[in-house]
Amino acid sequence: MQKQFSVKLSKIIKAHNLTEIYLPCDASGIEIYSMEVSRPGLHLTGFFDFFDNSRIEIFGKTEIEYIGQFEPGERRKCVFEFFSHKPVAVIVARSMEIPDEMLKAAREYKCPILSTDILTSEYLAMLISMLNVELAPRVTRHGVLVEVHGEGILMLGESGVGKSETAMELVKRGHRLIADDAVEIRRVSSKTLVGSSPENIRHFMELRGIGIVNIRRIFGIGSVKVTQQIDMIIQLEQWDRNKLYDRMGIDNEYTDILGNKVPSVTIPVKPGRNLAIIIEVAAMNNRQKEMGFNSAQELLNKLGMLEETLEEGKTHDWDE
Repeated sequence: MQKQFSVKLSKIIKAHNLTEIYLPCDASGIEIYSMEVSRPGLHLTGFFDFFDNSRIEIFGKTEIEYIGQFEPGERRKCVFEFFSHKPVAVIVARSMEIPDEMLKAAREYKCPILSTDILTSEYLAMLISMLNVELAPRVTRHGVLVEVHGEGILMLGESGVGKSETAMELVKRGHRLIADDAVEIRRVSSKTLVGSSPENIRHFMELRGIGIVNIRRIFGIGSVKVTQQIDMIIQLEQWDRNKLYDRMGIDNEYTDILGNKVPSVTIPVKPGRNLAIIIEVAAMNNRQKEMGFNSAQELLNKLGMLEETLEEGKTHDWDE
């Protein structure tokens, strides 16, 4: 069973600079588990068949004006019926004046009420974006995550293959380190994976023979980054002379992480190979592929061999 994650309401309040109108207890003790956010809509008319009280409810101008059109008795009935279903929290947008009935109902049913001066649609987008990251399914992989020419490169491989040393060389060449040794990967959408480092080891790197170094302190703030979208996976492995490695790159290979497919390549490691330069080229080549340009296909097309290669589904041996 997949682990369920949560975010404290206090973190949302701090991140979005929300005004606390009413809190039944300390906000750090209120956990949010749902990525979904709702606007009451039909619930204010009495339709609660699909009401989910784990969702944060957003009241905008429409909802406040709708409540305001009722006579006091009807307004109280409408609002109290809504709060009786105990939503996890209510946020009022546009810094609109909150009806007394809402405050009384919130106190009776111990429901937090917060306020923001941001427009309703804009705040909805902000909140959903934050919840998608904080509550995203996640997994931790042993590897190194770096940003190279704007591309998030996740280097994987056995311990001692040279991942950290390669990352150090990339940092020296002006690229940025996100995580070393343990990479926490979150699936923030059906197409996007975001990687980061556990906070307690962030910006630290282990180099065999030297020990632990702090990349931020040695190379400066511009050498590190907190999070990065993962655009490509590079598997480093010791050179095996009996293994046939891809010579053309005509076909795209993918690695599945949390149900998302990420472009991947395998790079053999042996003395004399400059891995930092190879990874820089791999990053730029991956960006070209994202833009619809494939160098291998262009070359084969010029040689008149593209259709034949695609049909046969094999790579030509250029040593023949």
